[in-house]
Amino acid sequence: MDICNTIDDLRRRVRLARSTGRTIGLVPTMGALHAGHASLVDASVAEGHFTVVTIFVNPTQFGPTEDLAKYPRTLEADLELCHAHGAGAVFAPSVEEMYPEPGRTVVHVSGLTEGLCGADRPGHFDGVCTVVAKLFHIAMPDAAYFGQKDAQQAAVIRRMVRDLDFPLEVRVCPIVREGDGLALSSRNRYLSAQERAQAPALHEALQTAAARARGGVRSAEQLAGAIRDTLAERAPLGELDYVAVVAPDTLEPVEAVAAPVLLAVAVRFASARLIDNLRVDPDAPVS
Repeated sequence: MDICNTIDDLRRRVRLARSTGRTIGLVPTMGALHAGHASLVDASVAEGHFTVVTIFVNPTQFGPTEDLAKYPRTLEADLELCHAHGAGAVFAPSVEEMYPEPGRTVVHVSGLTEGLCGADRPGHFDGVCTVVAKLFHIAMPDAAYFGQKDAQQAAVIRRMVRDLDFPLEVRVCPIVREGDGLALSSRNRYLSAQERAQAPALHEALQTAAARARGGVRSAEQLAGAIRDTLAERAPLGELDYVAVVAPDTLEPVEAVAAPVLLAVAVRFASARLIDNLRVDPDAPVS
């Protein structure tokens, strides 16, 4: 496995892989890797790609009061995980390499970025889209892999790829969870013991609402209410940021559930903000 710290180094490595007939899979990350990230690497490797994992804590997607300075940086462990899961190269550039001077170009996807996480994180998705667009241009992948946990991000990236005609496929892989249902996240390590004990309530709340939808409840407000009630009971240490029932691709709110929907929730604990989601088909048979 090669470790590339400059854009030129990665481009050379990708060209070499292509010269041997390989296709390229890209797994963009901010490091602090866990089993969820590993599943993305596994998916790319399983599809036969020369797999490039990027590890870059992107400053342009953090707000002035967010956790850029304390965001976990565990490069040595990250490299071990990438190697163990078959990555061909890791791109771990410095901020100066990615942004040698203040940028004057920003990629903005309208309509999908104003709600959900975007409502309280202005500029966040502009930072995400801009750095991902840069990574796509640098690595020129055939496929890029993202996790369903960041459902809004995945929808935004899909739209950016469609609108800007990037010649690649976006693969969105299932959420990887702890045994108690908590979605894996690099920020879970911030949780206190009490917060960690309550954090699985996000998934419990989504499952409760999903069961009601499959049982015949069609009112989005009633489903959202079920999520709120569960969180109030099971996660009193958390402050509800949002709960939403939206169309999976457009992220537009729905009032009546007549087709598959995305249930999404964000909760702020004192030490971390957690998100989770669940796609629900109201007509799926109840198991």
